[in-house]
Amino acid sequence: MFRSSPMPVTEGPTARHVFALAWPMTLKAIMLHGTVVIDTYLVSSLGESAIAAMGLSTAVAGLVLGAILAFANAMQIRTAQAFGTNDRIFLKSVFASGMAVSLAIGLIGLTTIFLFGDALLDVMAPTVEIGSLAKDYLAIFSLVILGEAIGQVISSHFNGCGRTRLPLYSFLLAVPINIASSIVLIHGFLGLPAFGVAGAAMGSAIAVTAQVSYLILRFARVDGGLLRLSGWRQSDFAATLRRHLGFSLPIAATFFSATFAMQVSALIYARLSLNEFAAMTIIGPWIMVTGTVGMQWAQATGIIVAQLLGQKTEKDVLERFLASAWRGAFVASGAVAVLLCAVCLSADWLYSDLGAETRVILLGFLPVLLILPFPKGSNAICGNTLRASGDTVYVMHIFIWAQWLFRIPATAIAVLYLQLPAAWVLSIQLWEEFLKFPAFHRRLHRGDWKDSEVSE
Repeated sequence: MFRSSPMPVTEGPTARHVFALAWPMTLKAIMLHGTVVIDTYLVSSLGESAIAAMGLSTAVAGLVLGAILAFANAMQIRTAQAFGTNDRIFLKSVFASGMAVSLAIGLIGLTTIFLFGDALLDVMAPTVEIGSLAKDYLAIFSLVILGEAIGQVISSHFNGCGRTRLPLYSFLLAVPINIASSIVLIHGFLGLPAFGVAGAAMGSAIAVTAQVSYLILRFARVDGGLLRLSGWRQSDFAATLRRHLGFSLPIAATFFSATFAMQVSALIYARLSLNEFAAMTIIGPWIMVTGTVGMQWAQATGIIVAQLLGQKTEKDVLERFLASAWRGAFVASGAVAVLLCAVCLSADWLYSDLGAETRVILLGFLPVLLILPFPKGSNAICGNTLRASGDTVYVMHIFIWAQWLFRIPATAIAVLYLQLPAAWVLSIQLWEEFLKFPAFHRRLHRGDWKDSEVSE
């Protein structure tokens, strides 16, 4: 993507190029996570029980969506490597393998939810009413899972090729549809029944259908010729799929572990008081939505690093680029802190229908949220750079051990045994980032990533 740039080749890309990739990815990711925020906001007028029901059902559905997003993120990096080598057979192989994996995960996930979802919600729901509402929401939201299995693969292909605006356009189409249809279906406007919590899921399903339809049409027009090419990166598709899985599994395991840990944490949060659980359910999506500013900056950095390594770029160019991207990451983290501050300070206005105690708890999260983006953003730059170079197993170990040896046990102890306030429970996420910081930064500064042969 840099061959047409007017700058000298020896200069290389800078933070300006990261921004060009990152801002469409950021808006798209905000809209993706914003689906939950929108649903939560629209449902908040129905009270704490409705919010708790949606929190439980999205915790279950999030396990499957997390697996889909995990492999999509791995595919995005692999696509960037293939794009950097300018090998169209390589590019086709990545796309076909990624789609096969995503559809398999989606179908397995839907089958598992159908068989065991209701039983899990019965166990975790604090009341029968909340469990019933959660089941209604999850049954309809399953359609969103199937749509995302297709849409995330196409979006990752476009992102890896540097066409980050196309996935954004799909969400610009879907979000207004989601808002309008959810309002109508939740409250029963235009002569339709009031479906309540289930109406929010219906709106999301309608929106994802429009989004995926747009992505399929754009792929057919822009890159449909890839699928007509003969041959595979390896000897046949089975070998190509195995190679893709070999690259993707450590990255996918990292993202899936993070999502799974987040959902397990959400289920533990259900044992907090109703007001504290409602506050945690509200702030969680906001942390994800605002955090995409820093996370997508880091992912855009990883895409460019993967492309540069595919082009066998000189080490000094790689070093200058990463230094520039890192300075931009600090600014992005500051922006995230400001956004989270605005959410906490606006709680009385945003969630006026909720109880005063819930809004006070939200305000108490502020000290943690002002610090969290900075170590999190710096760790993300390290992780995405190392993944782009193929150092995926090391990154996987850092994330998995920090989550399962620290975050989950600490959360369980804080909630189930010590019964700490919600703000202290939330602070565990900050301490986890501090725990990962030395391991990430030592590995990156060692410099092995600059010698990676990603075309192998």
